[in-house]
Amino acid sequence: MITDTYKQYEKDIVGKVILVTGGTGSFGNAVVSGLLKYNPKRIIIFSRDEKKQHDLRVQYNTPMLKFVLGDVREKESLDRIMEGIDYIFHAAALKQVPSCEFFPLEAIKTNVLGAHNVISEATKHKVKRLVILSTDKAVYPINAMGMTKALMEKVMIADAKKISEENNEHTILCGTRYGNVLYTRGSVLPHFVELMKRGEQLTVTNGEMTRFLLPLSESVDLVLHAMTNGKNGDMYIRKAPATTIETLAQAMCEIFKYKNGYKTVGVRAGEKMHEVLVSQEEMVRAQDDGDFYRIPPESQGLDYQKYYDEGKKTTPEKLEAFTSANTRQLNLKDTVALLKTIPEIQNELKNFKKL
Repeated sequence: MITDTYKQYEKDIVGKVILVTGGTGSFGNAVVSGLLKYNPKRIIIFSRDEKKQHDLRVQYNTPMLKFVLGDVREKESLDRIMEGIDYIFHAAALKQVPSCEFFPLEAIKTNVLGAHNVISEATKHKVKRLVILSTDKAVYPINAMGMTKALMEKVMIADAKKISEENNEHTILCGTRYGNVLYTRGSVLPHFVELMKRGEQLTVTNGEMTRFLLPLSESVDLVLHAMTNGKNGDMYIRKAPATTIETLAQAMCEIFKYKNGYKTVGVRAGEKMHEVLVSQEEMVRAQDDGDFYRIPPESQGLDYQKYYDEGKKTTPEKLEAFTSANTRQLNLKDTVALLKTIPEIQNELKNFKKL
């Protein structure tokens, strides 16, 4: 059954062929689950993990899904599947901050060059729309994951400008940027659950650290909004509340009636105290669309002379960046209520044994 919230997207997806790169990850899986409600002609899951593809095939058991093994780092594996595709959601990425810190060149190959390959093949095969998925860590980045995601955004925007200059009406490139999506693989909530199962204290880096909180359903709504409304070079941000890491740990202890509590372990390499979804400089041109911010590119062309000789008078100092410190803050009661709506937490609660 299609909910009223998503009904607006149905006409754009019925009968379409959709490619999801990284479609076996937590976010890709959620996108696929959302798309299946709209009766697309076919959804192609492109990833390099055959075990996760097998699990997803068994989970959905529908001919509407087609699974393709491949790597976004290799243009050839993308080229052979692009013909006839209407839309692409580019979710394939290296997303773990420690992994990217330890192996930054691998992050560059996947997050930057891989995205470039997807964009190049999409424009070559005249795909109608491509939405890249970015992160709050791409704004004022201090770690390799955020830096490579920021570069991915720049690659998309530059290619979108090129498309606009060439009057290419076939392909629209746009992107989304989101904060912490709740209960994705490798994120803090499943980590907390595993620690509780082992009877260990939850580990908090810094109690005052804040993070955006976005349920998977709202992250799907964000990419569908970008897919149906996006213009070349636009970035779309879903407004989200935030809470402190300490409040998050307290909420999990309360939900699971966990008595062993939590401890502070200190800030790790590459972590910020507060995350940013829209920079102060971007707020100058950002458009407030209710639940979303739309950030158009700074300029539509690739004119070097204009770049050097012309600018715009702005007053960014009068605007505030949209951060996890100044968005709506959830208290303990609010955080508990939000976390209880997460299906994975509901499932864990059913089987959780009090330790």
